[in-house]
Amino acid sequence: MMVNSRAMGALVAVLVLIGMVCCPDILWAAESMDRPDWMGPAYLAAGFAVGLACIGSGYAVAKIGSAGMGAISEKPEMMGRVLVFVGLAEGIAIYGLIIAIMILNKL
Repeated sequence: MMVNSRAMGALVAVLVLIGMVCCPDILWAAESMDRPDWMGPAYLAAGFAVGLACIGSGYAVAKIGSAGMGAISEKPEMMGRVLVFVGLAEGIAIYGLIIAIMILNKL
């Protein structure tokens, strides 16, 4: 069974929104957990930074990797260039992690 990635992403987004509407105290509770009001959304922002960056990076690596394998099969001397492009695509996930660390350092 093949799952469409857009449908899966939309399902996850809908579930997150339903969770935010039905259980707002998970994200916005301050009195019960002795923390400021803005900490829940800050953790959510850090999670979204990493998650969306990794999704984008995975998509980029999939596209570049498959095209790169086709190029390497025709011209083996293209191996170095393909590795550079794949490395650049993987860097997107690292940028998301850096942004999340910067958000969490402000807490």
